[in-house]
Amino acid sequence: MVLISRGIEQIEGQLVFIGSIPRVKYNELVLITAPDGREMMGRCVLLSDETIIIEAFNTTDGLDLENTTVEFSGDVYRVPLSDDMINRSFDGVGTPVDGGPNIIPESWKDVNGLSINPFAREYPRDLIETGISSMDTLTSLVCGQKLPIFSGQGLPHDGLASRIVKHAHIYQRDAEERFLIIFAGMGIKYDTSIYFKNNFERTESDVISFINLANDPTIERLLTPRIALTAAEYFAFEKDFQVLVIMTDMTNYCEALREISASKDEIPSRKGYPGYMYSDLASIYERAGRIKGHEGTITQIPILTMPNDDINNPVPDLTGYITEGQIVLSRDLYGKDISPPIDILSSLSRLMKDSIKGTTRDDHADLMSQLYTSYSKALDVRSLQAIVGDEGLTPLDKKYLRFVSEFEEHFLTQPMEIRRSLVESLDLAWEILAILPKSELVRVKSRHIKAYYPKPEVS
Repeated sequence: MVLISRGIEQIEGQLVFIGSIPRVKYNELVLITAPDGREMMGRCVLLSDETIIIEAFNTTDGLDLENTTVEFSGDVYRVPLSDDMINRSFDGVGTPVDGGPNIIPESWKDVNGLSINPFAREYPRDLIETGISSMDTLTSLVCGQKLPIFSGQGLPHDGLASRIVKHAHIYQRDAEERFLIIFAGMGIKYDTSIYFKNNFERTESDVISFINLANDPTIERLLTPRIALTAAEYFAFEKDFQVLVIMTDMTNYCEALREISASKDEIPSRKGYPGYMYSDLASIYERAGRIKGHEGTITQIPILTMPNDDINNPVPDLTGYITEGQIVLSRDLYGKDISPPIDILSSLSRLMKDSIKGTTRDDHADLMSQLYTSYSKALDVRSLQAIVGDEGLTPLDKKYLRFVSEFEEHFLTQPMEIRRSLVESLDLAWEILAILPKSELVRVKSRHIKAYYPKPEVS
């Protein structure tokens, strides 16, 4: 049943306040008509006995208290979905922006979705090969996992996201298996959006993009990831696609949440963020996974920039509680021209160990452990060198210094256009470990050393 109200009580930013009306629902979609006939959509975000608060999706300029009309649709915000969306570009609320036709929907879905029932979940398995050695070897991404990237202002997380879009595919994929990447950009700059669009056009993967620009309405920022995940659920669980959702920047999302919370006079929590931010983020992240009886999966890579590189900021802190690991970008490595500057000692993938067992090469798990051990020890030697100089180092210490230099320059560093298979990455890791004597390889089995340790060249 459509309800119409003429006149409003108050306007604050993008919030419209009207008196209470019976039978109005939370998150209900509304149509706001300005006195000059201009129309905008909105949704109900707070209901009380006295007041209804509506978030407008566009600027509220031009509205007045007496002649503004609010029409309640009786339904929540839904997006049209179909196979025609593949390789199309949309704005933050799902409207095509690539010059193509509107979508002829096969289905309309509520953007709020539902988190996957834990009983219906299936344990994530199968790897997504990104073509990036440091990720595939040390922090493998698993189908159905949510693995965030913790970055900082000025670090190349946009380049890393583009690289993943360009090179990612299912490890040892079936020829009939369909892989789809959905990109959600929140509060990104115009030149950044052009950068992503140009890269998407050059990739062989199927991509759907939803981009909310920095100058778009704040409320759109809260809708964009939900619209992207609604599309992901449609393709994963109704069309059996393996879907990878990349969302950037979740810090912009959380700041939009804080801004709108403040405009509603809600009591703030840490750093001014609303107290319900944990559950709000969980409503996004928990939409990743596998469901029993379905071939498709949803894998998430949320990207966030840590304010002042503070990993204890509420945004990365709460994200870390919900997700299954993290990939941390290092400003120190970036300063050494190491790209992508992944700090492997601060990064982990909690689902990796169970998923690579019996899936990848038999030396993968032990080799990963050995790389962590050797790199950590090599960094200690580098710190010691800064104190005692080269004269105070043993011959073994000098081999560790050579190892860390080769590891950072040839394993962690990887040009944008170069894609390495997992096997190539494992072989490269063995070549670099061969700098160290076999007696130092305490984390790998002797049979693996015998099989994969590079043989000396015969002159």
